[in-house]
Amino acid sequence: MRIAVLADVHGNLPALAAVLSHLEAQGGAEEIWVLGDLTVFCPYPLQVLERLTALPRVRFLQGNTDRYLVTGERPRKIADDEAQWEGMATLLEERDGNFRWTFERLDYRWYAFLRDLPYLQRSDVADYGAILGAHASFVSDELGVWAATTNGELRDLLGGIDARLLLCGHTHHQLERSLGQTSVVNPGSVGLPLDGDQRAAYAILDLEGGDCQVALHRVDYDVDEVIARLEEVGHPAGKWVGTRLHLAAHP
Repeated sequence: MRIAVLADVHGNLPALAAVLSHLEAQGGAEEIWVLGDLTVFCPYPLQVLERLTALPRVRFLQGNTDRYLVTGERPRKIADDEAQWEGMATLLEERDGNFRWTFERLDYRWYAFLRDLPYLQRSDVADYGAILGAHASFVSDELGVWAATTNGELRDLLGGIDARLLLCGHTHHQLERSLGQTSVVNPGSVGLPLDGDQRAAYAILDLEGGDCQVALHRVDYDVDEVIARLEEVGHPAGKWVGTRLHLAAHP
């Protein structure tokens, strides 16, 4: 069985299209798991939803930005010093404008789709075992698994869940590690990588004979096209998003 794992598309249609073309060139997949954060930040939220939901055999999860979008909640922002405080008003304006801009481009059908996405997914694969997916971790959609996460911290983030393979996103960094008999895979971000590599990221899992072969892929796409589109549409957080697309990192 082959599973493609995508996460953190963030409304980036050119990146998604490049990933899907690359996946097709690899022979496709029997299932696609999309681990949340589908629309917010980049300028193609509706087109991304249409493209993803047109695919066969897709399992979706709700990410933290999907939750913020449908509930009106917002990510917390606290100034640690006076210099940060002086820029807080602009940051809060960009943050709220970003979610509002995306919200206004969706009708109720898409709102309900995002609202009703599950927090967890599970698949029991014959001759392999249980595969579980969550956006960030199994205790929170905001606490992700990093390379620097200790085994003790990882054990806490798994929340007592017992599975052969755990899939998670949120950090925008690709990752493959294990804890005992459990493997953890983060495919990285399709639409907004933050690991210093602009290329779209995703993973392909090949499960056969009780084993799982993980391939972490990177795919080129036209980043400048997305940055230009942010400016064309007057995206309220266009500069913030464009900088991160260009650097593939937090400045």
